[in-house]
Amino acid sequence: MSSQAEVRSGTTTLWSLLPLALAQFICSFAGSNMNVMLTDMSQDLDTSIQGIQLSITLFLLVMAALMIPFGKLTEQLGRKTCLVLGLAVYGVGAVISAASPGLGVLILGNSILEGAGTALLIPPVYILVTMYWTGVAERARAFGLVSAAGGVGAATGPLIGGWIAATISWRAAFIFQALVIVVILILAVRLKDPRAREPDKPFDVIGAVLSALGLIVFVIGILATDNNLPVALALMAVGIGVIALFFWWVRRLERKGRDPLLSTALFKIRVSNLGLITQNFQWLLLMGISMLVASYLQVVRNYNAIDTGIIFSAATAGILVSSLSAGALVRRFAQRSLIVVGFLVTGIGLLLLLIVATVPGAWAFAPGLLTIGLGIGLMLTPSVNIVQSAFPEKQQGEISGLSRSVSNLGSSFGTAIVSTLLVLNADANAGGYLAAIVPLLAIAAVGIVIAILLPGRAKPTITPAAAET
Repeated sequence: MSSQAEVRSGTTTLWSLLPLALAQFICSFAGSNMNVMLTDMSQDLDTSIQGIQLSITLFLLVMAALMIPFGKLTEQLGRKTCLVLGLAVYGVGAVISAASPGLGVLILGNSILEGAGTALLIPPVYILVTMYWTGVAERARAFGLVSAAGGVGAATGPLIGGWIAATISWRAAFIFQALVIVVILILAVRLKDPRAREPDKPFDVIGAVLSALGLIVFVIGILATDNNLPVALALMAVGIGVIALFFWWVRRLERKGRDPLLSTALFKIRVSNLGLITQNFQWLLLMGISMLVASYLQVVRNYNAIDTGIIFSAATAGILVSSLSAGALVRRFAQRSLIVVGFLVTGIGLLLLLIVATVPGAWAFAPGLLTIGLGIGLMLTPSVNIVQSAFPEKQQGEISGLSRSVSNLGSSFGTAIVSTLLVLNADANAGGYLAAIVPLLAIAAVGIVIAILLPGRAKPTITPAAAET
């Protein structure tokens, strides 16, 4: 017990939080920076824009599919070990992506290796924050910085990626990612794991395969919608069936007294369930809007990477302002109120983007993107804090994997839905843009309703086991 206290007291510093925040930053950066390089990459790799979009969506999908099993793996390997291993796999993927001669190698490096590396390293980030900072205000500030880093990474991805692509090459954007990974590895060496690893603990391999397969097939079904609707519906039905089979398998293991990949007890806390839905919607909106606006400006209005990226600085500014204020806001306002207002402000931003669909010039998009950045940044931290704080330390591996999987599944849904509705070809016009914004507006509206169901001033429900811990 004293060693745990020593670890916690020695890690509540900037140097401990910095590698965790940077890890979230670079993974979110990777999810959006390619959006402004669609034209450059497709021409250089002799493929279509849809091919590059597929690589982006697969990256997010691999993350979502592997986040739950890799989150559980932190118990066997240890949190720090998974963090370092994930960084290494990600770095190798970034280097391979930078050297890729065609779409196939790009998918290997970016979609598979970077996606798998992210799934390995992100759960430990949230587990360590939860274990290091135990007070509500301190944890909110820590999550605020990590969430801000993630939001800023997603928002600055187009800006930084666009600048690098325009001044050097799109390949240099992946070298930039590899260099940041090296810095994080150096900073992560001094981190300590608050809990001992459990190498002899059994790992549910069948559950891991079923959960990943179900999510992958379902999202591939969404992607196939614009090509063959019957096949798409069949794939989505198969995906749902595999996910149902996964939960049957989990219940079977629990009845036998064995440890499944994902305990059904994680879904018995209503507050946490609602928080997970809000997380999914937030990242669906953020990544969907990023894909929508970046694709529209490049393909329909023929803006280059740097011009498109500069416009997204408005969203970056909004996320920075609201996310970095999270610690102070959580102390003054109920977390439910922050999430409700966040969805409301995001919806207003989407309406502003809808209004300027036919307005000449790119800067007309800035007010809407700024408003969306403010809204999403406002609710990222409360949603994470609600979910993570509802469980004891021994369940942090599972809930962190589930939480990040749900968030990245939202990112996958956002990019898949938008890239399907916004038909990017020579005949694309504002009609595709308008068709893609409508479901995003609907998601923001449903998000408001879900957030209203959260408790008000009451703190997130803590299980008896959590109280003991």
